[in-house]
Amino acid sequence: MEPIHQKVGRNLLAIRKARSLSLERVSELTGVSKAMLGQIERGDSNPTISVLWKIVNGLHISFTSLIEESEPSVSITRLEDLSPFMEAEGSFRSYPLIPYNQRKRFEVFIVEMEAGCTHESEPHNEGVEESIYVIQGELQVTIQNEVYNVKQESAIQFQGDLPHIYHNPVDQKTKFYALIYYSS
Repeated sequence: MEPIHQKVGRNLLAIRKARSLSLERVSELTGVSKAMLGQIERGDSNPTISVLWKIVNGLHISFTSLIEESEPSVSITRLEDLSPFMEAEGSFRSYPLIPYNQRKRFEVFIVEMEAGCTHESEPHNEGVEESIYVIQGELQVTIQNEVYNVKQESAIQFQGDLPHIYHNPVDQKTKFYALIYYSS
């Protein structure tokens, strides 16, 4: 199985070439340095989630378009086969369970957060919506300074283009599904 950072690099290069964009222009659009973009494209760097969100927002693409492969008619995904995107020294892990599909315009992640972990998410593109279903633990979501407590077996939906923060307030691992819908 190809490492996730190599898929990201290959797909970023393909997207940039398909749009006839220079590294300099992509840097201007995304706020990510040319050097970092070059390292990502070569597969020499495993970018953080924050850097990837800057790229997808700047290029107006979905998050998983950076890791997608050709789409089979039926697929089964096992969590143990996925490589997570990690932040906070590994205490925030996001697994791309169902990659973005242009026809369906959504993607699904399984996210695991260790006790006390906080993750500040970059605002997504305009019109992006998030739906989260907590399957284990509890999640605190802050959206524009308003705090929402989401208990196990509960869900929250919100506009993902607003600043938002995820926090695990309990003394155990929190696990949730995150569905991200792209309206256009």
